[in-house]
Amino acid sequence: MTTSRRLSTVILPIRRWHDGGRPPWVRAEELGFHAAYTYDHLAWRTFRDGPWFGAVPTLTAAAAATTRMRLGTLVTSPNFRHPVTLAKDLITLDDVSDGRITLGIGAGGNGFDATTLRGSDEEPWTPRERADHFDEFVPLLDRLLSEPSVTHEGRFYKANEARNIPGCVQRPRLPFAVAATGPRGMRLAARHGQAWVTTGDPKLFEDGTAEQSVAAIGGQLSRLGAACEEAGRDVAGLDKILLSGFTPGSPLRSFDAFVDFAGTHFELGFTEIVVHWPEPDSVFDTDTKVFERIATEALSQLT
Repeated sequence: MTTSRRLSTVILPIRRWHDGGRPPWVRAEELGFHAAYTYDHLAWRTFRDGPWFGAVPTLTAAAAATTRMRLGTLVTSPNFRHPVTLAKDLITLDDVSDGRITLGIGAGGNGFDATTLRGSDEEPWTPRERADHFDEFVPLLDRLLSEPSVTHEGRFYKANEARNIPGCVQRPRLPFAVAATGPRGMRLAARHGQAWVTTGDPKLFEDGTAEQSVAAIGGQLSRLGAACEEAGRDVAGLDKILLSGFTPGSPLRSFDAFVDFAGTHFELGFTEIVVHWPEPDSVFDTDTKVFERIATEALSQLT
């Protein structure tokens, strides 16, 4: 993965493929986005009672509809995934896309993904339990995508001669973009990630200021640097991805607002900023003309 400044988008999987689902992916490539991601959830927030399709089949269809743009998840989590079956899906997806897949991966949250596979009397995992699962999930998935046969007997996951031949098109495996803000997740990003992902500090989203957010993200970057130093790795070799839309302010309200936002965060050290594809009548409702101008012109204003 390179370290140039890039813009990408995230497209929600909320439309039937043959009834409006395909065009955003095709248009995203036409606009020149570096990558188009989708969320990997069973249901998500206010979209829970409407259409919501699976990430892996959606990305497979997107791979067939595009030729150059990278594709991926932001993010997959252990909340409802098992590394053995996920690895098989990812190797197939990487093959179909001819090596254009990035796996965004995180510890997960306490939303619908955390409860759908559990009984009504079962509590969702605590933050510590999610971190514990993530600690085992990521290294095992790394092995499953890199080795032809894996046997593992862990605390949470087992694999008995799990075969993954011929492996990924991308070698030694497809890249991981690890979402993390805490120390354990940062260490996983430093050891196994080709990129690190953040949405900023969630505590500042509603009541914080842009200045407070930038300071908090700067602190995250410092902790990432420390984790890389501990792992014996140069943090400059790790891409840094900001998934926008969860920090104070509205950077997509105008072209100039986004250029200011992007410039500030690229100066912090980010290599990729991800914006949500416009979705009318939602929190991601954005003027299409402004959005397309951002996609095609914003980077040229920052060189």
